[in-house]
Amino acid sequence: MRIVRTGAVLAAASLTLTACSTGPAGEEKPSEGASGSSSQSSGSEGGDAAFPVTVKHALGETTIEQQPTKVATLGWSDHDVVAALGVVPTGAPQITWGGNAKKSTDWFDKKVNELDPKAEITRYSDADGAPVDEIVKLQPDVILATNSGVTPEEYEKLSKIAPVVAYPEVAWGTSWQDSTKMTGQALGKSDEAEKVIADTEKQVEETAAKYPALKGATVAWASFSPTDLSTFALYTTTDNRPRMLEELGMVNAPLIGELSKDEKSFQVDVSAEKARTVDADVVVFYADEAGTEKAVTGNKQLAAIPAFQRGSYVAATDPVASFPMSSPTPLSIPTALEKFVPELAKAAEKAKGSSEGSSAGASSAE
Repeated sequence: MRIVRTGAVLAAASLTLTACSTGPAGEEKPSEGASGSSSQSSGSEGGDAAFPVTVKHALGETTIEQQPTKVATLGWSDHDVVAALGVVPTGAPQITWGGNAKKSTDWFDKKVNELDPKAEITRYSDADGAPVDEIVKLQPDVILATNSGVTPEEYEKLSKIAPVVAYPEVAWGTSWQDSTKMTGQALGKSDEAEKVIADTEKQVEETAAKYPALKGATVAWASFSPTDLSTFALYTTTDNRPRMLEELGMVNAPLIGELSKDEKSFQVDVSAEKARTVDADVVVFYADEAGTEKAVTGNKQLAAIPAFQRGSYVAATDPVASFPMSSPTPLSIPTALEKFVPELAKAAEKAKGSSEGSSAGASSAE
């Protein structure tokens, strides 16, 4: 909920906090292309020796005086990153799509069980914005929202509870690497963060190498609404989906590049009349609702999409497999590599086969 219980917030503010946040937005922004930066006191990293640390982000800057132990998170990925760095978060948002019966994910639960089998984590809903009332009850030392949609108004309210680390540039536009680096800075675990990033990137590279058809294949990730197919959305390079596809060796289709110019939104609407312009070897779209794939590929206008004509598309029917592509983390990425990438490779192979067949036909005609 967005409404703040003033008494509760004042009570939280009266506690001895380990850090302070400054802002709101516009006071000090990271430099172009930065992933959030920090300045820390001298001394070796680890424990309080790494503190105080100041993390700059899009909504201001946050100085953390001592190593946090109680961590609350916002967004659908920060809690994963915290756990990947060896800390069990005190509170995290409910995962309502792609999650399990506990409104969590299997990969997160597995990691938490390794760290502390008896850990109890409060899950709150952020469907209507930052749940200030729920977070204040947890009395966290820090609130991490490096890949979230926290607004300047919510940031100001949350900062009265505990120091807040927001996204570096654009809401919901933080790469998993940048989230991991910023979380490492905030928790005094920058060395661990770099190792986790390196290990995860190695897994991605090794998986991509198993599927050579992915390398260089053009791709576009779309979103269709079965109830209104007159328009559809394409995800821009601000979003993690196109980024993950690139990490696997694929190349965003030219149209994606055009739509992403000077675009801070994670998706752009396109008229179905322009379906033919989505000229990509592979097109990915969500089809977890019954009948979506048939409705989309069978639509008269959308059928003009070249990948639909070739059959070189991925209709993502399993939210568990595709969720890590939109909210990738060191914990979730292995699931995408195991369950999603093979389907992606099949589509790329089909596109390659179709292209080779067309080339052979053209040569024969000559």
